[in-house]
Amino acid sequence: MLRLSKLTDYAVVVLARLGAEGGVQTAPGLAAGTGVAEPTVAKVLKILAHHDLVEGQRGARGGYRLMRPLRDMPLSTVIAAIEGPIALTACVDNGFGSCEAEGVCAVRGRWDPVNRAIRDALAGITIADLAGPTVHASFSAAAE
Repeated sequence: MLRLSKLTDYAVVVLARLGAEGGVQTAPGLAAGTGVAEPTVAKVLKILAHHDLVEGQRGARGGYRLMRPLRDMPLSTVIAAIEGPIALTACVDNGFGSCEAEGVCAVRGRWDPVNRAIRDALAGITIADLAGPTVHASFSAAAE
């Protein structure tokens, strides 16, 4: 079964909340607004900041803000930030050398088009699509 981790789900929820609220939000505020435990929110924000999806600001008015509108943030980017590269099998995209049957495998290299199709599908969905219509308006108003 292909399944994303809870951390990826939480990342999408946190990003949607950041988009809905606009501006700078604190980890405790995001935790309260999403129902996700504060340590988990802090962990997600740290990962997202490392991948330039959010930016942390220090100080009395510190917190986190989006680095770009959610409509410009593909789901595939968030998944890759949290989970790592999107790959259905160990040998996808020339990741050869990790399977003992590689030398005699009848489907070697055949998973690549399937993997590309899934990545393309995930890239075609933005976090704004998942967050709903109110996020579009909130981020636009905050940016002005």
